[in-house]
Amino acid sequence: MASSGYNTPESQLESIVPVHPTSARRPHAITVQSENVSFTDEHITSKFVNRGSKVNVVDGQYIVTPVAQEIEFQTQRKVSKTGLMMIGIGGNNGSTLCATILANRHQITWHTKEGLQTPNYIGSLLRASTFSLGADANGQDINVPVSDILPMVHPNDLVLGGWDISGVPMDKAMSRSKVLDYDLQRQVAPHMALLGKPLPSIYYPDFIAANQEARADNLIPGEDKQAHLERIRADIRKFKKDNELDRVIVFWTANTERYADIIPGVNDTADNLLNAIKNSHSEVSPSTVFAVAAILENEPFINGAPQNTFVPGAIELSEREKSFIGGDDLKSGQTKLKSVLAEFLVNAGIKPLSIASYNHLGNNDGQNLSAERQFKSKEISKSSVVDDMVNANRLLFKAPAPGEKGKGEHPDHIVVIKYVPAVGDSKRAIDEYYSEIFCGGRSVINIFNECEDSLLATPLILDLSILAELLTRVQYRKEGEKEFSPLYSVLSLLSYMLKAPLVKPGTEVINSLNRQRNALEAFLKACIGLEGSSDLLLETRLCRLVPYHLPLLVIQLAVQSACLF
Repeated sequence: MASSGYNTPESQLESIVPVHPTSARRPHAITVQSENVSFTDEHITSKFVNRGSKVNVVDGQYIVTPVAQEIEFQTQRKVSKTGLMMIGIGGNNGSTLCATILANRHQITWHTKEGLQTPNYIGSLLRASTFSLGADANGQDINVPVSDILPMVHPNDLVLGGWDISGVPMDKAMSRSKVLDYDLQRQVAPHMALLGKPLPSIYYPDFIAANQEARADNLIPGEDKQAHLERIRADIRKFKKDNELDRVIVFWTANTERYADIIPGVNDTADNLLNAIKNSHSEVSPSTVFAVAAILENEPFINGAPQNTFVPGAIELSEREKSFIGGDDLKSGQTKLKSVLAEFLVNAGIKPLSIASYNHLGNNDGQNLSAERQFKSKEISKSSVVDDMVNANRLLFKAPAPGEKGKGEHPDHIVVIKYVPAVGDSKRAIDEYYSEIFCGGRSVINIFNECEDSLLATPLILDLSILAELLTRVQYRKEGEKEFSPLYSVLSLLSYMLKAPLVKPGTEVINSLNRQRNALEAFLKACIGLEGSSDLLLETRLCRLVPYHLPLLVIQLAVQSACLF
């Protein structure tokens, strides 16, 4: 019987509307015909030439040397059966993610004032965005969903679980969050109830706002941080075994913590951090305990909040254990737009003088951020987003003097967050960009943005988790090496979804949204033997069009004889 949208369908067959394209299942249908790639039932193996340039500056002269390195990638085609364990599963993001996956899995339709609504994964880079594979015989771009480039976990297949300091069952947690339409909540509630209540979590009051204490009724007892670590590790192992999983992604989507102090001898090395946990040192945060537990269980850990979970000792431990980590802080609205607009202004030769960002919201995240130390963590992650764009243009912004510490000339940049309970999850953001233009002129751009905070953040959790699983199946070897090796432990390829991307220590942080997306596209294509997309479009800039299907020698001759645009 077809569903009217008023009852919960028992299967996808009952829905009266087709599955949304972002939720549809598709077989991996891309085959690259090239000597640089081979496809077997087990692996996709590709050869990729990583090209770049080395630059030496001598007496004001730039000496540029092109460099190239051949790298071979091998991707396991079989997708892992994957679980997603969220810390803070009962919060707005966690409960919304569970409910929307269940709505998609069971194809639950619901009514709003706009009409019948279909579940989907709009807002997900992987499920709702495309990359170009190339052009067809007519020169038209062929675009495919990002999730189709390589075999990836379907969000509907994620096994859900996690921890929360609040013991409210998941159906009640969804209701408490007040994010989803009532008609969807009503229908998905029986499925949410089957998830039960979250696992008990750890609670160190000094790290989150005092206003969260009333929710903290579902705790692992005691103050022994080593015991807490072992309990979390046991939870991960049990969840993995009970659900017959190949992989578990552990994801922090709980409250923002204050920054932990970096103390020599405490959290500066892997061994010191492990010893600090054993001694229950006060500067070991809950999120770091969870991160260490995941690292020691060799399961990826992603930090979706702005605090410094990955103290130097945690990064060193992940390197030593060859486990994967990623972070920090979900980039969903205001900061994502800022990383685009600031880049646009600087790249257009316009000089931002100040960027003032204000937002208010009324969900539990906003309440926690109303405390000064927790807000400071968020302020730090939001404020660094324009740094690399400013550093790239020293025509507009003066570099620091030789020997001088600091950023050099930089736009005035302030961030304000206020807690307004009445607006709930509907966040308001106001940004002003005040810039210098031609010959002393001034330009002001004001932007007002209203959005459902958790409905923007939830698809990012999915993207980060699915990409993390994929990257555990990718290995590489450089020219001359016999064995394949896993990728580096810090998954900087996740940067597109994060405000303050975690990168390999000593390397440059890239905040430009376009560069982050281009890097991910180039990497995924490299794994199937393709070059990243080129906007050169040389065939459109010649006096005579050179068809793609001509042999290389003919193309070379044609280019030599053609007049350039």
